[in-house]
Amino acid sequence: MPTIDPQASMKLQPELMSGENIQWAGMPNPSVIFHSQDWAMVPFSLLWGGGVLFMGAESFGWWRYKPGTAHTWDFGTVVLAAFIVIGQYLIWGRFVMDAWLKRRTYYAVTDRRILLLQERFKRKTRVVYLDALAEIQRDGSTTGTIWLGPKNTMFGGRHQQNRSLSFFNIDVGSPSLADIDNVSSVYNLILDLRQRRLEKKAPA
Repeated sequence: MPTIDPQASMKLQPELMSGENIQWAGMPNPSVIFHSQDWAMVPFSLLWGGGVLFMGAESFGWWRYKPGTAHTWDFGTVVLAAFIVIGQYLIWGRFVMDAWLKRRTYYAVTDRRILLLQERFKRKTRVVYLDALAEIQRDGSTTGTIWLGPKNTMFGGRHQQNRSLSFFNIDVGSPSLADIDNVSSVYNLILDLRQRRLEKKAPA
């Protein structure tokens, strides 16, 4: 049986329905953890960020800067500056954002539901009922992620509904218990609780 984190349990107590009991509660592991899609994302971000930074240095005249000269900003320069900012976010900014979200994210599995809570500028919650959970996937065996639906990806067509730059933004795509410790135990707990709920609903 996976352990219940007291802090996460306390944060999620106000979200419980009458008679509902927490079976597991936890938070994402605070360490920087690379995921399978980072094998593509890291080289892409380095190529993108390094390329636009080089073009920006050439466009802004950083290679041949002379004191007292000023660069004229036009539409193309503004667009290039925006691409530079995006490139830096892809290289390192997303890890800072993930770390910020991890410290404000709480998960719980009850005998009825899976609860996700995030305390950002506003308190946000997301709920998945165990007996309505159609798809569940697991990545990792010690520290990993449980997907409560199709996996979110950073790449994909513009019509893809589960694309996100962070696994920890609970507003976007499929809900997930991201970067949790003892992921195998939590995964098995969810499967067991879901099976009990389905058996309870099944006609005699």
